[in-house]
Amino acid sequence: MSTAIVITSGKGGTGKTSITGGVASCLAALGHRVLCIDMDIGLRNLDLTLGLSDRALMDFTDVLCGRCTLERAAVPHPVIQGLFLLTAPVTLPEAPLSEAAMKELIHRAREGYDYILMDSPAGLGEGFRLACCAADRAVVVSTTDASALRDAQRTVSVLRNRIPRIHLVVNRVQPRLLRRLHTTIDDAMDAAGLPLIGVIPEDRRVILAANLGRPLILEGRQGAANACLNIAKRLEGYRVPVMRIR
Repeated sequence: MSTAIVITSGKGGTGKTSITGGVASCLAALGHRVLCIDMDIGLRNLDLTLGLSDRALMDFTDVLCGRCTLERAAVPHPVIQGLFLLTAPVTLPEAPLSEAAMKELIHRAREGYDYILMDSPAGLGEGFRLACCAADRAVVVSTTDASALRDAQRTVSVLRNRIPRIHLVVNRVQPRLLRRLHTTIDDAMDAAGLPLIGVIPEDRRVILAANLGRPLILEGRQGAANACLNIAKRLEGYRVPVMRIR
């Protein structure tokens, strides 16, 4: 059965897009057909993370408005078999986009993909609403910053009225900084009010891979790449120990 997952955050700059691309690439590497949908209208970046900026010509509004089929708009990755991208438009559409049309798009996507990962824009605006309306699960991404955790908590309060299964990913973890702040990952979980599905270390390879236009999993299976692989396995239902970050 296909699963639609929205990946969101209350605050911008938490690394949500990198995690969407990283986890999607890992799910595809594990043998699944995966569709990534960039919901960040006007500020799309998922195509850069996946290295598909020159290939993604049609966007999800073209599908919603009937100008293009999903099969034509979804761009396959040239290296990672089973990984596809449906990008966001570069400008805001003139007419509001309906939740009914988005639900129909996701319904069609379920017929051809095992996982649908929607990269929601930060905040609680229209892109967030559209991304959430047809999702089965949600992953809230936060750093250990107090402001990011507060915004994550606000996002969770909205999501709980819409989506039954919500998880937390704590990104860009720096153990030395945590020790200086006298805080822990458990404190972050308590602040967000969510069960943990992954911890991702600060890793310069994330920035390197994004600038090279290469999915993180192609840069090796260490650090953040390994953390994304563990998250992918947990989404599959496997019990995987949370990696220790030193």
